[in-house]
Amino acid sequence: MPAFISFFKLKNTLYRWIRASAFILVLSGLAACSLFERPASDAIMSSENYNPQTGRFFNSDGSENKKSAGQLFKMAKAFFTREKDPLEDIGFPVLNPAAQPDSPTGRQVTWIGHSTLLVSINGQHILTDPIFIGRASPFSFFGPKRAGKPAMEITELPPIDAVVISHNHYDHLSLPSLKALHESQPDIHYFVPLGLSDLLQKAGITNITELDWWQSATHNGIELTATPVQHWSSRRGFDRNRTLWAGWMVKWPHFSFYFAGDTGYSDDFIQTREKLGAPDLAAIPIGAYNPREFMKASHVNPEEAVQIFKDLMPEQAIAIHWGTFKLTLEPLQEPPVRLTAALEEEGIEATRFLALTHGQKLPLE
Repeated sequence: MPAFISFFKLKNTLYRWIRASAFILVLSGLAACSLFERPASDAIMSSENYNPQTGRFFNSDGSENKKSAGQLFKMAKAFFTREKDPLEDIGFPVLNPAAQPDSPTGRQVTWIGHSTLLVSINGQHILTDPIFIGRASPFSFFGPKRAGKPAMEITELPPIDAVVISHNHYDHLSLPSLKALHESQPDIHYFVPLGLSDLLQKAGITNITELDWWQSATHNGIELTATPVQHWSSRRGFDRNRTLWAGWMVKWPHFSFYFAGDTGYSDDFIQTREKLGAPDLAAIPIGAYNPREFMKASHVNPEEAVQIFKDLMPEQAIAIHWGTFKLTLEPLQEPPVRLTAALEEEGIEATRFLALTHGQKLPLE
């Protein structure tokens, strides 16, 4: 075999190995590894959802959503040999929120993309899992690339009262986005699950409230409660489940909003409704679910999302966590199609659980 052919084969093999390895880092939520962890706080040590022997949090059913190296490599191989999805390059249509009229009720929600929502209730504004950058990754040059621009830029946001963050994965906790948001609006208050305040403080953010599941805090007359969901956390090589993950119930005097963040299916949603009541509006994830055997414990599919809708019993629901980043194997356009079919199968009116267009404002009662 000619030497130059051997060289190019070796080069291509090495490139594929590097690409797969980097994908596993992103998939696992990893970045610069550290062998040293700060001691757990008293709040973490006293949490019922924390195992002090292992130093890790766990789900309400005791699971930790562990994945072996073999499972990660298998997923990486499937991801890089998947059929090309044209929407990865062109993205979905994006509406301009500024060109749409505001709700006459003073209540509306705008889908900026992925799990980022702007919830506006009577002049107060909540932002969820803000990510405004081009990749859901610790790397600027590699990782899931955004399909299309966010519907709003940070400088276009109204004054934000509070930001809620569900967990520390890169498609939900984007430090570059949080830094830019803090520079633009330094008075925003941030609500995070246990263990995440240190990460935000490194970004210069100090207005932080850190909560365990079922703990509540009030800000500007808004009550925010962290709720259990089935997921996991990691950003570095040795920090899996060192910080908590959560959904959020946000309550005004006459309106309530539930944000599921990122989750597999569990009985947590029934318990949330029983403890905190049915929300007026719920944001429920519908995407990033295939291959099912790999994703089931972490990400609901559209059919399970409809079951969450039935468990929570909201007046209105909207779909999140789809159509923005190519994270898994299903086509980007598939989740809302399956959502519509699942709602029809369950006899639920399609308008009660909507997959919005990027940038769409939805008036609320």
